[in-house]
Amino acid sequence: MIDGSMQDFPLTLDKFLDHAAKWHPQAQVVTGCEDGASQRIGYAELRTRALAVSSVLNGLGTRFGDRVATLAWNSQAHVEAWYGVMGMGAVCHTLNPRLTASQLAAMLSQSQARLLIASADLLPLALRIIQEGAPVEQILLIDGDAGTSGTTTPVMVTALAPMIATARSDIAWGGFPETAPSGLCFTSGTTGAPKGVTYTHRSGFLHTLRLLQVDVMAISRGDAVLAVVPMFHANAWGLPFALPAAGGKLVLPGRYNDGASLARLIASEGVTVGVGVPTVWLGVAEHLEATGGTLPSLKRIIVGGAPLPPALMERIEQRLGVTVQTSWGMTELSPSGTVALPADPQRSAAYSGKPAIGVDLRLTDADGRPLPDQREAEGHLHVRGAAVIERYFGHDESATDAEGWFATGDLACIEADGNLIITGRAKDLIKSGGEWINPAEIEAVVGALPQVSLAAVIGKPDAKWGERPLLLVEVRAEQDVSDETLLASLRGRVAPWWIPDAVVRLPSMPLAPTGKIDKVRLRSQYAHA
Repeated sequence: MIDGSMQDFPLTLDKFLDHAAKWHPQAQVVTGCEDGASQRIGYAELRTRALAVSSVLNGLGTRFGDRVATLAWNSQAHVEAWYGVMGMGAVCHTLNPRLTASQLAAMLSQSQARLLIASADLLPLALRIIQEGAPVEQILLIDGDAGTSGTTTPVMVTALAPMIATARSDIAWGGFPETAPSGLCFTSGTTGAPKGVTYTHRSGFLHTLRLLQVDVMAISRGDAVLAVVPMFHANAWGLPFALPAAGGKLVLPGRYNDGASLARLIASEGVTVGVGVPTVWLGVAEHLEATGGTLPSLKRIIVGGAPLPPALMERIEQRLGVTVQTSWGMTELSPSGTVALPADPQRSAAYSGKPAIGVDLRLTDADGRPLPDQREAEGHLHVRGAAVIERYFGHDESATDAEGWFATGDLACIEADGNLIITGRAKDLIKSGGEWINPAEIEAVVGALPQVSLAAVIGKPDAKWGERPLLLVEVRAEQDVSDETLLASLRGRVAPWWIPDAVVRLPSMPLAPTGKIDKVRLRSQYAHA
């Protein structure tokens, strides 16, 4: 007897755009432009252009497994580059333009990318990166003309659009194992040196299927999703794959992420779901407060990447008329780990939701031993799953333990019903008099005050206690609050010895390149001041 079998169908990312082009050809990818206008294209035409990108890269010598870097904003041309690179089996190494030239050069020296696809306005940065020793041999410009005609550059600089216009689009995609690498993204480095995370086609495909679940992001073909989360950080949370897979409209802000530009784009494109870090939506709320505007099409906002103060969550929901879904994830998780349900009666700024199928969580003590009770106890959070890192790029040693568990560096509690609450970062803990202080708990209380936009707590060296907490706050515009009021809010909410010894007021909270509060910079500037 011959057993039956199923078809061999490698889970490669090019299939998402193939699907969208065939079954949702007129669904659009829209990019916001400087003058308030929008650039738009259907999935069928976008696929043709992405195939042409593959043909151009092939003609320039790019082969399976080669790294091709991008230094670009969220735009149609960047999406075309993604699929063009990944579809032919090369690896898309996304670079964060908010990092320094030396940092980016170090990353490129690791990936050995010879080609760099860059937004025209970022050409000066690209050239500085090369001057810092990056091995790039040619730059392909997208999203504009940098006006380099007649100027001398250390490498060849060519506009990609004319090359696409004359390139063939009959190149074949796929035909390689689903375990092949598809992308390379370095961690944000907010708590240490950035490390490279390699994504595979299989991990990205399975991650996308998870995002589309009704209890995760619940994206449908009727949605218009504004992806403010950058394409250069953790795959834009997988949205450039999820929207073509669902047949929905993918709305991209280009390089214009201010509140006014985003509000205009949401209104003009009928955006139903917005995705990005909390500070982005604070900017939109402040713009609407100043102008009296409304965004009736917007129904949900999914936030992650940084803790969301309860007061900010309430302010966003009331001002924008939306439901906020909190989430938790990491670059190393591709990046989604958990997403809170919009209708969950327990939903709050603290909740991060439950893991969907494909993600498993475990709490341990500081030495990595599993807690005997995994519910309603605080511990060090570990995770494993099909889209979770096994080892960092260029590292011989595994990033997981023998059972495949990855230590996230987060402190967390899993409620009786399975909801995850992130309680802090292990590296942020402050040791005062031999006992630990968790800054996240202080930040949550102070951040809930209506006068406060953002709050952060860092450890400051102390001759007697070793470290003492220092509170740093950004007060909302036209609001006034005394230091005593800020500190009094903590009394009865945290242990008396947790209360910070001093308050520092900042005109604006420094943010890391991915939109999180930059505690590395805060420690550098204020811990020893």
